[in-house]
Amino acid sequence: MSSRPDPHRRRSMLAAAAVGVGLMAAVDEIVFHQLLAWHHFYDRATPAIGLLSDGLLHSAEVVLLAAGGCALADLLRRRALVPRAAWAGFLLGAGGFQLFDGVVDHKVLRVHQVRYGVDLLPYDVAWIAAGVLLLIAGAAVLARSGART
Repeated sequence: MSSRPDPHRRRSMLAAAAVGVGLMAAVDEIVFHQLLAWHHFYDRATPAIGLLSDGLLHSAEVVLLAAGGCALADLLRRRALVPRAAWAGFLLGAGGFQLFDGVVDHKVLRVHQVRYGVDLLPYDVAWIAAGVLLLIAGAAVLARSGART
């Protein structure tokens, strides 16, 4: 048995992670930026800059969704997709985005908050906890696959 990681498993995980990041960014942008209008990606300037920053985030999420989706389709076409690794990657990507956004964007860089004019603690706890739970779920799926990536 080879000690080298399975390239199909690794590619399945990375492609699905791109989809996970893109989808979580899309949910954030559509629900919290557009529908609820709680914040823009960058709230420390004019509303026009906030809207521009939302457009740039939307562009990045579409690129990630398209690239990850194409990579997954290629794996499927070649019958090389490793489903459990893909699910692990998807959950890790989604959780990684959520945790990064909650900790780095909201607290460290302060480019925006979840919501304004309210007690932030419950929102921050829910936002960061959601990211941690997705990461734990992804790590559990990865561990259950018993694979190196």
